Amino acid sequence: MAQEACTVVALRLTPGQDLKQALVALSQREGIGAACVLTCVGSLSTANLRYAGKSEGATLERPLEILSLVGTLGRGGVHLHLTVADEQGQTLGGHLLDGCLVRTTAELVLGVLPGVIFDREPDPETGYLELVVRSEP
Repeated sequence: MAQEACTVVALRLTPGQDLKQALVALSQREGIGAACVLTCVGSLSTANLRYAGKSEGATLERPLEILSLVGTLGRGGVHLHLTVADEQGQTLGGHLLDGCLVRTTAELVLGVLPGVIFDREPDPETGYLELVVRSEP
């Protein structure tokens, strides 16, 4: 699928905001059909992650640096992975869940893909809602 240049959206989240909820709200409010996270730096006071192969999340409540946030946003929802480091430099990462609260700041840059829709549909092989890429009508 040929692709036009993306539109860049930059934003800053402030203390207490929920990282995932803010991204979902932005995507819905702006009618974003498809986007990817280009970069994210900042800190969290609480991180809520789901580790590989687990059904429930794990909550970390301490100062954490955001090392990376990667993933996709679209009409069908979001699929985001977060890596954080604690005060000892130990890193943890997993699926971003609701409840990741900004400590001082979260500076995000998103690439919005024109003419593309990211949907999610059940995949019988994985049992999860998986990405389906469509051209915008």
